[in-house]
Amino acid sequence: MQDSLVKDRQMFDVFRIDETIAEHEFVNPIRVIRGEKLSHVGTERTADNRDLGKPQPVQQKRQMVRQPVCIRVCGIVNTADSALAGQTKHRLVEDLASLNLRQRIILWEVRLPDALIALAVGAALGLAGVEAQTILNNPLASPFTLGVSSAAVLGASVAIVLAPSVTFLPEAAILPALALVFALGSGMLVLAVVRFGRGARETVVLFGIALVFLCNALTAALHYIADADAIQQIVFWTFGNLTRAGWTEVWIVSACFLLLLPFSLRHVWLLTLLRGGEAHARSLGIDVSRLRTWVILRSSVLTAFAVCFVGTIGFIGLVGPHIARLLLGEDHRFLVPGAALCGALVLSLASFLSKALISGVIIPVGILTAVVGVPVLLGLLFRQRRVS
Repeated sequence: MQDSLVKDRQMFDVFRIDETIAEHEFVNPIRVIRGEKLSHVGTERTADNRDLGKPQPVQQKRQMVRQPVCIRVCGIVNTADSALAGQTKHRLVEDLASLNLRQRIILWEVRLPDALIALAVGAALGLAGVEAQTILNNPLASPFTLGVSSAAVLGASVAIVLAPSVTFLPEAAILPALALVFALGSGMLVLAVVRFGRGARETVVLFGIALVFLCNALTAALHYIADADAIQQIVFWTFGNLTRAGWTEVWIVSACFLLLLPFSLRHVWLLTLLRGGEAHARSLGIDVSRLRTWVILRSSVLTAFAVCFVGTIGFIGLVGPHIARLLLGEDHRFLVPGAALCGALVLSLASFLSKALISGVIIPVGILTAVVGVPVLLGLLFRQRRVS
């Protein structure tokens, strides 16, 4: 017994931690060895337990040996994490402080709003697209199907042509204001058709297509009477460009998306049931006409606020929901946020490529959305076909 106690004493001395090292730890292991209470571990050592003359259970001895080592390791890890986080934060502050005025303007006024507006607009269009496809039971439906984007183009064209004669609004606010008004007006027309047409999806789709052709015809008429500079501005606006957005536009689009997202998540169960057919949904007591009204209202508002600042950006509201559907399935608990996320990622990728493809040239992002989205969508379709 005496020999085993001597061996345990030697092992205990090997693992003893120096007092000077332990001072830098969160918990002083010497205090634990001396018998003081360690509250966060829940163990307690007394002077009587340290008396080597008394027999002790083997498990208690092992705990006494291991406890200082474990505390030291945890302390080292915590200290390393805190030091690493502090160094990263300090380095980030130093990097931001070392920027000159020109670099700060490029970062805070150009690049960062550009990246954030891509996320906000892409998420809004993706959410509007998935709800339009579900409520109209049409895989080709998108925010453009309802005519909202075409109405926004018409409003922007009117603003560009009539801007010199409009004096009661700031020049920078005329174009997005009229684009927003025309887009919301088209949404109200679609809602009126839904209400008086008893919510039939065929009526909504046909009226949306007719509204698209009407807005395109009126926009072409404005092209006919406008001068060359105005036509150039209208055509450039229809390309879609994220660089014209600033912090105000970022906050407005983000607030619109965050405000309407909870209402969309509230209807995920109803939209999932609607995928089984309108007759099945009505048999379960769902008011399909009322649900269609709310969904079309949300899609119209999201699309209007998304395109009024950056122009028409096509294909995001179509390809984003399809990518999410192929990855996540038809359960709208996952499909609705997944479509918003896919739309934001696709538009962000298109925004990155618009700056990286040609050095010194920023390609309008609306040109690249289809170039980026079509291969991704086709690849997922072929992959799903091979799996099935």
